[in-house]
Amino acid sequence: MKIVLLGAGHIGQTITRLLTESGDYQLTVVDQVAAPLEKLKSFGVKTAVVDTEDDSALKAVLTGHDAVINALPYHMAIKVAQAAKVTGVHYFDLTEDVAATKAIMAMAKDANTAFMPQCGLAPGFIGIAAHSLAQAFDKIDEIKMRVGALPAFPTNSLKYNLTWSVDGLINEYCHPCEAIHEGRLTELQALEGMEHFSLDGVEYEAFNTSGGLGTLCDTLSGRVRNLDYKSVRYPGHNALMKVLLQELRLSEDQETLKNIMRKSVPTTMQDVVLVFITVSGEKNGAYVQEVFARKIFAERGAKPLSAIQITTAAGICCAVDLFREGKLPKTGFIRQEQIQLSDFLANRFGRAYEESGRVESIS
Repeated sequence: MKIVLLGAGHIGQTITRLLTESGDYQLTVVDQVAAPLEKLKSFGVKTAVVDTEDDSALKAVLTGHDAVINALPYHMAIKVAQAAKVTGVHYFDLTEDVAATKAIMAMAKDANTAFMPQCGLAPGFIGIAAHSLAQAFDKIDEIKMRVGALPAFPTNSLKYNLTWSVDGLINEYCHPCEAIHEGRLTELQALEGMEHFSLDGVEYEAFNTSGGLGTLCDTLSGRVRNLDYKSVRYPGHNALMKVLLQELRLSEDQETLKNIMRKSVPTTMQDVVLVFITVSGEKNGAYVQEVFARKIFAERGAKPLSAIQITTAAGICCAVDLFREGKLPKTGFIRQEQIQLSDFLANRFGRAYEESGRVESIS
């Protein structure tokens, strides 16, 4: 299968490594600058420096491939999806942006190719796992989805290090959050809905952020009373982000905030990803709760990978792999929850979640 991968950042490099080592994909990796592409020479993939903002250049580089994996910033999702439709290329991305996903859903209605956005961790795997748990219930009452990509060793006042895209991070902190409350689709304010819990003896906080539910609100409409998604952080992070975004009004000047964070908040490869889902409802006449919890840790050694690299790249590589194997539709819009959890965890890429640390206790 011939794939063009747009974006050679940390996630793009991991996707390249996974797909090339599998031996089943011919990969062309594209970026706007040459430096990150130089790091990929050892994989023997084709590379190209392309201005992906230019429509004609974008369409030219997609032509002749079976599929495109879009690992560019979220604001490029619609542009790349449009180019994929024109060139007849299947489309996969990692976006958490709600508006972009709805636009892609609309353009996929009459398409001869497949469109599958949101293939990462959250949205992505979190929706697959939550939907799978929910299917075992006769009546679903409540679904809570919690995910955190956190530094293993927090040292600053934010108790946070950059582990993924600053653009994506600020985007999910600033936009309304879809949810289902008392059976009705609603929008919640980002950074609100604070809750606290402990896991393996570590204290955490969780609060509303945008995009994590993917398309689950549509899929489960009329079937669940309450459904929500929250990001997990260490205690104190939320209060400081509210100062920056709300009191100092940097939500109105996001580029300034992004520049501050890039200069002042260090990146880390030593991170941990938390996945915590609870589903409550009726099963065989009894009111019960099922829990899915994981901790995925960074890999050290000769080929180090951060936990967010592992989980994000595994998510989209698994989606592409299942598509190649014929386990997903070949045309139209594909929701994450159309993937069976058993298929995901059995997949050579998705196995990264199955081999992770299972969490047995939470309070």
